[in-house]
Amino acid sequence: MVSALALAALSAGGAHASARYDSKARVFRLDGGDVTYAFGINPAGYLESIYWGGRLQDGDPLGPIPALRDHSSVDMAASIAPQEFPGQGAGTFAEPTLKLAYPDGVRDVVLKYVSHKIAGDTITIALRDVSRPVDVTLRYEIDPETGIVGRSATIANNGKGWVRIDQAESASYTLPVGSDYRLHYLTGRWAAEWTLQQRPVTEGATVIESRRGSTGHQNNPWFAIDRTAVSTEESGPVWFGALAWSGSWRISVDKDQIGKVRIVGGYNPYDFAYRLQPGEKLETPVFYAGYSSRGMGGASRLMHRFQRDEILPGNGKPKIRPVLYNSWEATEFAVDEAGQMALAEKAARIGVERFVMDDGWFGARNSDKAGLGDWTVNRTKFPNGLKPLIDKVKSLGMEFGLWVEPEMVNPDSDLYRAHPDWVINFPTRPRSEGRNQLVLNLARKDVRDHLLKVLDDLVSANDIRFLKWDHNRNWSEPGWPEVAPEDQQKLYVEYVRNLYWILAELRRRHPGLEIESCSGGGGRVDLGIMALTDQVWPSDNTDPFDRLTMQDGFSHAYAPAVMMAWVTDSPNWVNKRETSLEYRFLSAMQGGLGVGANLNHWQDEDYATATRMIAAYKTVRATVQQGDLYRLVSPQQGSEHSATLSVAPDRRQAVLFAFLHSSTKLEPAPAIRLQGLDADRRYRVSRLGGGTLPAGMPVEASGRFWMEQGVDPALRGDFQAIGLLFEAVG
Repeated sequence: MVSALALAALSAGGAHASARYDSKARVFRLDGGDVTYAFGINPAGYLESIYWGGRLQDGDPLGPIPALRDHSSVDMAASIAPQEFPGQGAGTFAEPTLKLAYPDGVRDVVLKYVSHKIAGDTITIALRDVSRPVDVTLRYEIDPETGIVGRSATIANNGKGWVRIDQAESASYTLPVGSDYRLHYLTGRWAAEWTLQQRPVTEGATVIESRRGSTGHQNNPWFAIDRTAVSTEESGPVWFGALAWSGSWRISVDKDQIGKVRIVGGYNPYDFAYRLQPGEKLETPVFYAGYSSRGMGGASRLMHRFQRDEILPGNGKPKIRPVLYNSWEATEFAVDEAGQMALAEKAARIGVERFVMDDGWFGARNSDKAGLGDWTVNRTKFPNGLKPLIDKVKSLGMEFGLWVEPEMVNPDSDLYRAHPDWVINFPTRPRSEGRNQLVLNLARKDVRDHLLKVLDDLVSANDIRFLKWDHNRNWSEPGWPEVAPEDQQKLYVEYVRNLYWILAELRRRHPGLEIESCSGGGGRVDLGIMALTDQVWPSDNTDPFDRLTMQDGFSHAYAPAVMMAWVTDSPNWVNKRETSLEYRFLSAMQGGLGVGANLNHWQDEDYATATRMIAAYKTVRATVQQGDLYRLVSPQQGSEHSATLSVAPDRRQAVLFAFLHSSTKLEPAPAIRLQGLDADRRYRVSRLGGGTLPAGMPVEASGRFWMEQGVDPALRGDFQAIGLLFEAVG
């Protein structure tokens, strides 16, 4: 007899048709890629987690869920049940996903199952409070290829009075009882983003968050959990996830009273309150989560593929990142028509495809103290507007891009003098400045519409193909005086939603426009902003050695397809470290390649090296940006070595980047064993950018040879690097 689950799978269209319901067991099941995610309705009517891991066979028993008894008088059933969306009520002491307050003082919410709908790979569940007219709709969607689940919630007030939401999370994920779970997450600060951290998962919550109004440098909304006893870079279980939200957020990881691990994420409840009037709703961000049985590397590759196929603009075909030049380090604020044209000629000489003029082109912008907010061309620097420069850039075969920071304003600006009420502020309180600027209140419709208009006019009047969209400070005094005091904390949601609206509308009006998310470096990188931008700026720190660990951390969560990396001058301004130009290029070529050096100071040999390396990069960038990444040798924990391998989807090309910090006492280094090649194909190896191979390295061998025997890059000295290109023969 065919089970109900099997029938659902057959009727839905095969192995990748993934959403189904077993009415007898009262179990929902999502299947995608190599993953099964299952949950059900327990006898008390709560939605409860059942299974999340490797893909199960159809018909495998997943229910019904037995009645759960109180563990003790102080740990009641509702608290220890692994609820999918627990409210603060019924004796629940685990981290709630929803906290409410009513006008009569009640602060209790108990959500139980009402109904569901299934459409394709999506399940929607209707929950309702046991006595109040509050409804919650949960949305579950699984990606058929990667098995990554997207979860979100919509809270609706269907009563006659207001309801205040004090906490609204997107989802609660549960892992089974285990004693060796290990949490990985990313921390940082300006010029030191993407630091990979790890700690055991024990009783006592670990909380990673931003309270800054934006994603923030300090923590990133990504996590991964593996098992110390069995997980490695390329094997063993890993559960991972990321929030698609660019405002204040929080993810908490805790082991409950009976040993299960709970991961809860969504809006940060810090300073949060969102009052719903009758008939109003609040939708949470999507909290994406996935599972891999192939270690952290497998988890990263799934996340990278999901971002390329489902998150980034391009409908599953994101554009290859062109090689760009940015003028900031050459000129800073001292931009003018003649100087930028001269830089453009030099950039075109080395093969640059996109020329980006940075800060200083607008208003009274001669330093960071004035002009921000006045998005009109400075006629002293550009007497005829931007057109002559843009025409020059285009005549050299490049696209033109421009730096903007639309969300900010200097007090010394025409915009602020005309609209001092447009900034986020508390009346009668000081207005704290960061980098001599304040934050415009995008939650206001008039501010939102003004910003769209000035940006639309700027792009419409000029042939601008790219905007570097910066955001150089976090919030302070988060007030919105134009609305009622009890509604001002809606700022945390409405600001970000209007930011998304501006980006989406600007892209709709200008389909050829591409945008980079930058926030004083990597302060706004998340799956929410990535859905509306084409690339991100990981850090203002361009030291090529520092970037190895930073790019390693970045790659755990986000795809090389969006990671911009620049070649800048030596010694680098961060550490005064000196490195060769080829080393700097090889470090930057592991993502989207840019050049930010002062080309006015380069010698002929520098131009020759850059021309050679950029030409080489163009032959491998599709593989680097859209292939599979293998972190072969980690640069973490003070390692002297680092190596990554990017493998094309068809496995006909692979490129190895290997780095040495310092060699010591003729210590031999182990061979680097490649991964992801076709074992039965033969690959010919050459040096990326030209040059001879290391002594003793064969010119051609099978994929199996390169993966089993490996390669010896024979690096000696300080800050040495090599790139090796492997191409299938025949």
